[in-house]
Amino acid sequence: MIRIGTRGSQLALAQAGAVAVHLTGAGEQVEIVPVRTEGDRRQEVQLAAIGGKGLFVREIEEMLLSGGVDCAVHSLKDLPAQLPQGLVFAAFPEREDARDVLVTREPARFESLSPGARVGTGSPRRRALALALRPDLVVEPVRGNVDTRLRKLASEGWDGVLLAASGLKRLGLVPGNVQSLDPEVFVPAVGQGVLAVEIRADDHRVRARLEPLDHAPTRACALAEREFLGRLGASCNSPMAAHAVLDGGRLRMNGLVASEDGRKVLRASGLGTPDEPQRLGRQLAESLLDQGAASVAALRPVASWRE
Repeated sequence: MIRIGTRGSQLALAQAGAVAVHLTGAGEQVEIVPVRTEGDRRQEVQLAAIGGKGLFVREIEEMLLSGGVDCAVHSLKDLPAQLPQGLVFAAFPEREDARDVLVTREPARFESLSPGARVGTGSPRRRALALALRPDLVVEPVRGNVDTRLRKLASEGWDGVLLAASGLKRLGLVPGNVQSLDPEVFVPAVGQGVLAVEIRADDHRVRARLEPLDHAPTRACALAEREFLGRLGASCNSPMAAHAVLDGGRLRMNGLVASEDGRKVLRASGLGTPDEPQRLGRQLAESLLDQGAASVAALRPVASWRE
């Protein structure tokens, strides 16, 4: 029996279910164990005010360390740069669409929204980029799962909401009016679209069962982006982004840091090799720090760190 720890949202259960299908196909008995995290319990509070995205994984990781579950399935973008001692990533399944999307009540594109249009998002990164590109918009804070955010599009009278394409696809949702945003401009969050399967470092049996799920190109991109995050020492309320892709045998990556109001956006890009992804992530972080990123956003650069 392999017990999979996960958040209890519809999206998180769908993600854990995809890992469960692989394990049952390999002949394992599987139990999905939903865990209600502090981040889930305190939906009325903005994440930055109560400790950040780590609140979505802390209880799950504690259960993993104590043996209450055998592995945990996370959205990689929910994980802080530093893993708890004793935990490692067993697998990064192939990445889903990493782009952000704009879902609107009426047919419209981001660039054609009316001045003063109201757009909802719970992401400081999306808010900063939206305001950088369209300072005439009114960006409203919103938390909750994907369904909640889509309902608020109608109930709050907003013109649009900004979401991750991967969440919609994993839930099989196809809104009537949706625009995919250019990842070269609207750079995705670190790890967006990536699932991370976490295990105890000494659990060789479960590691062996999960290793076939690991997708080498996705792992390279994930490690590059997490090195970028770790070097910058960014918090959940730091508008920053990094997105790597494997392109013709080379790793190509874009990164940015922005002020909360979007008035200042620093960008960097670079090329690296998939066998040294951390080097590329660190180079991009260093480039942005050289441009003054630490004074633009709430960063605490870390000279050396290890997951």
